[in-house]
Formats: sequence, C-alpha cells, structure tokens
Amino acid sequence: MTNLVVTLAAGLVFGVALAAPPGPMNAIIAEESVLGGWLAGFKAGLGAMTADAIFFVLALLGVVAFVERFPLARAAMIGLGGGLMLYFAYGAIADIRSSFRGSGDTDAPEPRAATGFRKAFVLALTNPYQILFWLTIGVGMLQPGQVDVLAQTPYAGESLADLLVVETGSPALIAGFFGGIVVWITGFPAALVGAERRVDSFAPIVAGISAVVLAAFGILFVAQSAQILL
Repeated sequence: MTNLVVTLAAGLVFGVALAAPPGPMNAIIAEESVLGGWLAGFKAGLGAMTADAIFFVLALLGVVAFVERFPLARAAMIGLGGGLMLYFAYGAIADIRSSFRGSGDTDAPEPRAATGFRKAFVLALTNPYQILFWLTIGVGMLQPGQVDVLAQTPYAGESLADLLVVETGSPALIAGFFGGIVVWITGFPAALVGAERRVDSFAPIVAGISAVVLAAFGILFVAQSAQILL
C-alpha cells in the first residue's frame, strides 16, 4: 500500500512538473483564462491533456514510434505545429486590445470557452515537445524499470536529478501523472483569474506575453522543420 501511495504521489509530482514550465500550452491556457474566465482556461488545458491521452494510447499500441522512423512526417508535424503557433500568436495580439476592461463585450467568455479546447487540442497534437516526450519518457513510463521523475523537468532537470526515482510500468504512476496535469489545469487558470480581478491591466499583459511565447516557439519549430527538410 505504501509503495502504491508513493508511486501515485510521484506521478502527481511528475505531471505537475511537466505541465507547469512556460511554453506554448501554458500560453494558450493563460490567454484563455484572463480573457474568457476560469472555464475557458480549464477547457484549454483539457484540450492539451486530451492530446496527451491520445498519445498515451498510441504509445501503448506502438504507433507513436512511426513519427520517429519517418523524418519527413516528423518535419511536417513540427512545421505544422510552428505554423499554428504563429497563427495563434497573431490571434493573441488581436486579443490584446479587446482584453482591456470596459470593452462591453459581455458575450466573449462563452465563445472562448468553446474555442479554447479546440485550439489547445490541435496545437498539442502537433507540439514537437509533447510528441518527443511520448516517444521517449512516455514510452518508458509504460515499461518496467525506473524513472528519475524530477530530472525530466524542463529547464531545471539537472539540478533536481536523483531526488525522486520511482518504478515504472505501474498504472498508479500513469494515474498520478494525469492527476498532476488535472491539478495544474485547474489551479493555473484559477490563479490567473484571481490576479486579473485584482489588477486591471493584467489581462492585456498576459495576452501580450502569450503572443510573444507562441511566436517564439512558432519561429523555432518552423526553423527546425526547415532544417530537417533541407
């Protein structure tokens, strides 16, 4: 029972650690949260998590490895993901003006709650980072062995290595992992909405940051795609 709880908790930490760092998914969640409210941000996060669930099933079936074996298919997905990020960055820039309070658009939250899921879902399906994760670490979670949970944290992995090593191949680890993502996509939008209520200029600032993050990753992924093709 103790091992089960430890593995579940480790998976929870793993999910939060991978979901929390800045990136295109959190840029979408942040923009949707401050412009459309908590539900819009949560649905955007749910869209990204749904893509992870699909990748998980594909990893179980061995289909995810197809992308790794065919460089042209991988390059096309990276390029498509980069193009979508640039398109969404343009949308975020257009949203900055409407994000100031007093616009009088009382109908805005509902449409954004509907579109946020689709936007994040499509973007996540073509996000090279998520594809790479399920090709490597994600597949490893499904097979018996060990994983250094915190070492996989983006940007800070080296400094956290060997702090939390758990057994892989356990359903508890997978359940905890997706539970951690749920914790993040629930708490992150709530924190942003709370901050937006206290600071009048918070929404346009977040929309602006989201546009910069999406544009930066979009340019990076388009460049990576071109490099593979050439």
